[in-house]
Amino acid sequence: MTGSMDRRAFASGVVAAALGTAAMPAIVRARGLNDKINLACCGIGGRGVDVVKGLEATGLVNVVALCDTDMGSPATQAIITQYPNARQFHDFRQMFDQMGKQFDAVSIATPDFSHFPIAMRAMASGKHIYCEKPMGHSFRQVQLMMDAEKTYKVAAQMGNQGHSGQGYFQFAAWVKAGIIRDVTKITAFMNSPRRWHGKAVTDFLPAQPVPPGLDYDTWLATAKTHPYNQGYMIGEWRSWYDFGNGALGDWGAHIFDNAHEFLELGLPTEVAPIYTQGHSAFLFPQNSTLRFSFPARGKKPPVELTWYEGQQNYPPLPENFGESVVDPNIPPPTSGSIETKKLAPGKVIYGDGVIMKGGSHASEMEIIGGSRAKDILASLPEVPKSPSDHFLNFVRAAKGEEVCRSRFSVAGPLCQAMALGVIAQRLNTAVAFDSKTRRITNNELADALLQGDEPRKEWQQYYRL
Repeated sequence: MTGSMDRRAFASGVVAAALGTAAMPAIVRARGLNDKINLACCGIGGRGVDVVKGLEATGLVNVVALCDTDMGSPATQAIITQYPNARQFHDFRQMFDQMGKQFDAVSIATPDFSHFPIAMRAMASGKHIYCEKPMGHSFRQVQLMMDAEKTYKVAAQMGNQGHSGQGYFQFAAWVKAGIIRDVTKITAFMNSPRRWHGKAVTDFLPAQPVPPGLDYDTWLATAKTHPYNQGYMIGEWRSWYDFGNGALGDWGAHIFDNAHEFLELGLPTEVAPIYTQGHSAFLFPQNSTLRFSFPARGKKPPVELTWYEGQQNYPPLPENFGESVVDPNIPPPTSGSIETKKLAPGKVIYGDGVIMKGGSHASEMEIIGGSRAKDILASLPEVPKSPSDHFLNFVRAAKGEEVCRSRFSVAGPLCQAMALGVIAQRLNTAVAFDSKTRRITNNELADALLQGDEPRKEWQQYYRL
């Protein structure tokens, strides 16, 4: 069967983990540190173009395989033309079956809902993976991906590229120096237009003929079956609960990722929708405010993180907030625009005697107030320069030279926290989460949504790897 696992590769990975030989990435054991790694690329249109080019720019990869469910589309032509000698596939399962021994790493820049099966097949086959954010579509998928990273001991990087920029190193240095301490409140916001803004539906979209050249069944992957409609394609999938993770899953990983990691926020005990406009059972809301309640962690106090999204849902800001912090290196969106004139995506962090503002991606924090502000500004610690961008960090990690900064053990809890937020949006109700049982305790439907949709029969194997 096309989707069957390479059982020998699967078994050898388990044995290697048991013997401890998988502690060093397989590519390091097989060849020298200075050699290039062979890369297979899944999803080569849209965002995939930038991912492939970013990995190629490291000078340390050979692109040997290209995979996309619509290889004939105009969106894929830039990459196909650039790598004429790479073998082409519509189905990642065929790529693994036919070429699994010929590549060492996989890039995944497909829609959110199809990250999971590709990543699980890759990790179980001993392949390193660079996977776009969010890691998976459901809380359960993310957990299984974290477990697989640990089991197979591969380099696994989530693609929130700012996590290798100066904002990352500054946040870490400021926490270590005690500048950022005893944080109790974070305001995070994304008020740029999204694809679903202005749309209203009363049902899923009607069936249309599947375009020639599109492998729609493989495109659906582990998602719930829906008849083809162009309104689900080319990024439009992000608008729908059945396919995407909305503005939160798309941008949360770029806005409060550093705070989540270095403040050790973990998982919230509650996520509550405190404002919703345009709630729908199908599409993400037009405007939404979510309150995440993170508990105390040792001596660190509880944190309330409030998320504001929507073009008419601006957050309350300090009087001296000033202009937005904008990272000039933010990749352009595939649709719409990123608002910078009114309020660019960003955050305000309230700590002990200090108020800071920041943007998204790799932007650095700026101190804008607080009783300690003057003293802090007089003696700021030196912030180390990033030794590698996000793509180079991944490739070096695959070669055993660095550790992935947004490895799944770091990115996973962030994605799971956002998944809880999506459930609260979807049901428009507060959800109470027990971190010990890892269950939602106040709503049976919400608790069931932690598992995600039941996969079709031929896709169930990826949940057992």
